[in-house]
Amino acid sequence: MVSVTVSAAGRVPLARGLPIIIDLDKTTEGATVADVKAAIAAKFPRFYTARQRVCPKGEKKPLSDETSLQDAGVADGGELTVKDMGPQVNWQTVFLVEYTGPLFIHPIFYYFPKLFYGGSVQHSMLQEYVYTLVMLHFIKRLLETVFVHRFSHGTMPFSNLIRNAAHYWFLSGLFLAFPIYSPAYSASSPHILGTRRNEPSFLLGGIALWLFAELSNLHCHLALRALRPPGTKARAIPYGYGFALVSCPNYFFETLSWVTIATMTGSYSAWLFVAVGTWIMIVWAQKKHKAYKKEFGKAYPQNRTSIFPFIL
Repeated sequence: MVSVTVSAAGRVPLARGLPIIIDLDKTTEGATVADVKAAIAAKFPRFYTARQRVCPKGEKKPLSDETSLQDAGVADGGELTVKDMGPQVNWQTVFLVEYTGPLFIHPIFYYFPKLFYGGSVQHSMLQEYVYTLVMLHFIKRLLETVFVHRFSHGTMPFSNLIRNAAHYWFLSGLFLAFPIYSPAYSASSPHILGTRRNEPSFLLGGIALWLFAELSNLHCHLALRALRPPGTKARAIPYGYGFALVSCPNYFFETLSWVTIATMTGSYSAWLFVAVGTWIMIVWAQKKHKAYKKEFGKAYPQNRTSIFPFIL
């Protein structure tokens, strides 16, 4: 039996009874932060575990759920603090909301041009192909979210959902759809007629490169899934196709996919989405690359860069 005092870090309106003493029928070696969170939630049901951020008394760095009290330096009779992180939403829901937006927005602009351009639009081959590629991309992402991805983090603050969704709903939704399906890219537009954007060989070449990037991205996601058993946060060094030179080839192929669409259209809005999306993925890739090197040390392949082979 181990007893731990849990006090509030800041305002915790859903647990006004804090501080409390939690008794766990385990030793400090066997009891984990997850056990403490579960006991807090049992005492204050509205203060569910995903909202809780538990730290040692006097420290600000949060403890992971798997950390034992012994490893956290908390002895029998010790003290922890808990902070309310606010309403949470699980990552699968976040992804579904993000990707659903473009799947609704693009068909509206494509099939109902009179609402936005004041007349009908005779779609060019470019518009037809790009519409198909964008829809297939986000359908793929939805299917991966449901059937492939295993998330290392369970939730994120609900307040961040709007920010995350805006990236997809606006940059790859409204800002991409409005110009690409406009008369400027129609079959009779001088921007299309007599240019490579009306040549089947150029368009089919773009489709082939896009398909290569999308299938490679899917392969990487499947490889990462295979490394994490269901219901765990286990990490292992990924090997195989795509991983020989970079830590995050899924981000590299994602970037290549959107660069292909931007090149096919020449749209400033498409290139803006590429620029913003690539910057975000570079940040993510560098964090994951550092985490791999920190966790696995010399066992991690030293020739790998984070996202772009030999460069970054």
